[in-house]
Amino acid sequence: MTDKPLGALLSDWTTPVAPGRMTLEGRYCRLEPLSAETHAALLFNAFVDQDELYDYLPAGPFHSAAQYHRWVREVTSDDSSLFFAVFDLRQEAYLGVLSYLRIAPSAGSIEVGNINFSKAMQRSPVSTEAVYLMVNWAFEAGYRRFEWKCNARNKPSRQAAQRLGFSYEGIFRQALVVKERNRDTAWFAMIDKEWPAMKEAYRVWLDPANFDTEGKQRERLGDLTGLVRFASDPTL
Repeated sequence: MTDKPLGALLSDWTTPVAPGRMTLEGRYCRLEPLSAETHAALLFNAFVDQDELYDYLPAGPFHSAAQYHRWVREVTSDDSSLFFAVFDLRQEAYLGVLSYLRIAPSAGSIEVGNINFSKAMQRSPVSTEAVYLMVNWAFEAGYRRFEWKCNARNKPSRQAAQRLGFSYEGIFRQALVVKERNRDTAWFAMIDKEWPAMKEAYRVWLDPANFDTEGKQRERLGDLTGLVRFASDPTL
């Protein structure tokens, strides 16, 4: 017996499995395991003339289909991450990419990253649902913590993290060198006990009844998740 503050015992928690190649189905989109042969050429075309999408990503921009195909082959051969192609069910087109990374089943922690959504997909239910499908699978599988990290200078990514219900946890200074530049990293996360209420917020926002005939939202997702979010980003 000890009176030291050692943290709560997790006697009822079981280590989850690592995510494997799988398809995640939603109302607005489908996430498929990324494949160079199936997706690279189509995704390259989706990102044409959008070089700014790569400003904060570790690779790119890509100026030929062959370059992009090579990159997809490289990342899909790395077992430390699991990439998905996002298929927009309404537009019937592959319009984005995202991945699981920093997969740590022994800690019950997993991250979403490498997010690259084309302009045709941004600010739509598709982009929101793509992240929702990733988060929902993780918590349903038994993960305790779901992370989002980004370049601290990337204000749109910080805004997206907060809107999606991730709580701000701080800045890791000089965390990385990316494309020969310093990167301070902003950390965000949500945890398992928050997910039931967060999931309900997503359900309400993604419901077709939340959009008028012109596709404009009635309820803002950030307002819904803000009721549950543990900590806000002080820069926003």
